[in-house]
Amino acid sequence: MVGSVIVHDGKIIGEGYHQKFGENHAEVNAIEAVKDKKLLKNSTLFVNLEPCSHQGKTPPCSDLIIRMGIPHVVIGMVDPNAVVAGKGIRKMKQSGIKVEVGFMESECRFLNRRFITFHEKKRPYIILKWAQSADGFIDIVRQKETAIGPHWISGPYEQMLVHKWRSEEMAILVGTNTVEKDNPALNVRDWAGDSPQRFVIDRTLRLDNDLKLMNGSFPSVIFTEKQQAPGTGKKSIPIDFSKDIWPQIMKHLYDLDLVSVLIEGGGDTINSLINSGLWDEARVFTGYKNFGDGVKAPVIQTKPVQHHQTWNTELGFYFNDLKP
Repeated sequence: MVGSVIVHDGKIIGEGYHQKFGENHAEVNAIEAVKDKKLLKNSTLFVNLEPCSHQGKTPPCSDLIIRMGIPHVVIGMVDPNAVVAGKGIRKMKQSGIKVEVGFMESECRFLNRRFITFHEKKRPYIILKWAQSADGFIDIVRQKETAIGPHWISGPYEQMLVHKWRSEEMAILVGTNTVEKDNPALNVRDWAGDSPQRFVIDRTLRLDNDLKLMNGSFPSVIFTEKQQAPGTGKKSIPIDFSKDIWPQIMKHLYDLDLVSVLIEGGGDTINSLINSGLWDEARVFTGYKNFGDGVKAPVIQTKPVQHHQTWNTELGFYFNDLKP
């Protein structure tokens, strides 16, 4: 997520942002927006991420800045992608451009926290999400006769918001118990956008084939220790459950170029990530009704950084590292 502004004599003369993957970068759109290109030779270009220096889907932005004669460039942060990683800055400095780096850097890092986590930590950005009752439970006590399906704490507005979140992330993951008890589809229905890639942890392949994520109508990838039976049509990834599964899972997601993952698993799944410190952001809905008993909600030992009133709940945002 990159934006750029060009300033001449204290006035903005051009601005642009990277609108779509594979199309012009922010700097190109900002330069094209300048009506009188002669002013560029006495202007300053501001951009939140280092201009690229390599030929990718588009030509190098640093080359364009040099060619247009812009004498001063202010950059929010160095690009953590090894393909760039200071090369654009070095190229512009060698061409005589005054380059300043680190302007509002914490805000720039937060804006691109998924991208930064992927390149610096070699794993996707991990978002935890759950809803809990006022007295701290994520589910009721389930009996054999309890119908399969979620017991809603939130309302239709919160459900729509969750579908919006799903459309913004590249992957979604749940544990065995969540699939068994709630039978989720994990797709985007109440919002416009693409559904994330679906992943399920099913150590022993015990999940019933009639469940939505298992019957082929909503294709999923299963992390398991078992060999998938031939001819099932299901895709599985074997991992070693005698070791910590999370580094293995995150390595697989990283190798698939998945920059972010939304964890909508149950208490066991989320608690194991919290306890290991392997999470980046948590979004917690707290409803107004009490369950009295049930499955205890996960607990984060800090206060939310952001807090919002939604339709039927209070929504708290927690951050483990990069904060707004």
